[in-house]
Order: sequence, then C-alpha cells, then structure tokens
Amino acid sequence: MLLAIDTSTQTIGIAFYDEPVLIGELVWRTGSHHTVELAPAIAELMRRCKVKPGDLEALGVALGPGSFTTLRIGLALAKGMALSLAIPVIGVPTFEYQVAAQPLAPYPLLAVLPAGRSRMAVQQFKADDTAWQPDGEPAVLTPESISDMVVGPTLICGEMNTQERQAIGRKWKNAMIASPGLSMRRPGVLAELAWRRWKAGQVDDPALLSPIYLHIAGIIQE
Repeated sequence: MLLAIDTSTQTIGIAFYDEPVLIGELVWRTGSHHTVELAPAIAELMRRCKVKPGDLEALGVALGPGSFTTLRIGLALAKGMALSLAIPVIGVPTFEYQVAAQPLAPYPLLAVLPAGRSRMAVQQFKADDTAWQPDGEPAVLTPESISDMVVGPTLICGEMNTQERQAIGRKWKNAMIASPGLSMRRPGVLAELAWRRWKAGQVDDPALLSPIYLHIAGIIQE
C-alpha cells in the first residue's frame, strides 16, 4: 500500500492506494495549519480505512511548485515516515500529477497554482498520444500575464479564486477554464503516478529529495 501526500498550497490532500484500488482519499482547505492538521488527518484516514503503519510499503509526495513553508511540512513528514518505516519515497512534481487528471485534447493546457504576492505559478503542457507533456518551464506570473499567454483555444486548470478565474478567463472565447471540481488536485492521481514509479524502481533518496521552488524577482515563493 502507498500513502500519497500533497501540501503544495493551502489545499492539502492525502490518499491510500493499493493498485488497482484507491482505498481512501481526503482533500481539505486549511488556514495555514498544515503542521497541526496533516499528521492527525493521516491517522484518522488510517483509522477509517483500517490501515496500519505496517501496511505501508511506499510514500508518494508532491514536490511543488507551491508555498515554501507548506511544501517543507509535507516533505518533512514524508521523509520522516519513510525513514522510520524503512520504505521508499517517490517525489512527483505537483503540476505533473495535476494535469494527469485532465482529459487529453488538441489544445495547449495551462496548469496554475497560487504562488503568493498576488502571483501564480504556471506551466504549459501539450498532449501526445498518451499523456500531457511539459511545453516550457514553469514561471511565476500575475493572472493578467497568464491571460496574455492565451492566444488561441487553451485549456486552463488549477487552484484559482474568483478574481483569478475572472482575470485569467477574460479572453472568454479562447480561455477554457476547467470547473472547480475538475481543477481540484486529486491525491489519488498522485498516488497512482507514485505507484507506477515505485514499481518501475524510480524511487528517491530521502536525504536528497527537495521541493521545487520558483522565484518572484529573486524572492522565493511564500
């Protein structure tokens, strides 16, 4: 069984996965209470799903981009559990697992995440025959600048508030923003990707695993 953890933003997600079954999944929005809420939530989901620590065989963790502080909290817990239980840990970029849940389409896809200071992290993807592939490097931009990237029919998904949705979607003829439900990051998808990498032998050294941080004018994301 594998436990997946995502603390990239104020939205936290955890999931238990044992291929081909998603045992349990929990997503909630926290008010910067990751430190006090994450471990008890894992314990509670374990109780509900009748999972014991000894049942865990691997851990998957979202690497960001995202918030500097929240990413560190999730990664620290994942590393600690991996070392104490002597099980492997697999890091997955947050955008990569976020877009994996989106249907393939012949249009570019922009994945977005809150980055603090009224900015958003964004990365463009394009679809091949089997999956979305990165089409450029991630960046930190204002919602208005992200809207400027929309020059033709473009899919957009990710965690956005009302104002960000309005700003990014102002080119309404071309900006096709996924609904809030389809934009939500699903830790079950993170678990599936981490499981595949684990079974393929693509595991990470806990001592070397680090979050993906972007910069805003030389300042690390909040």
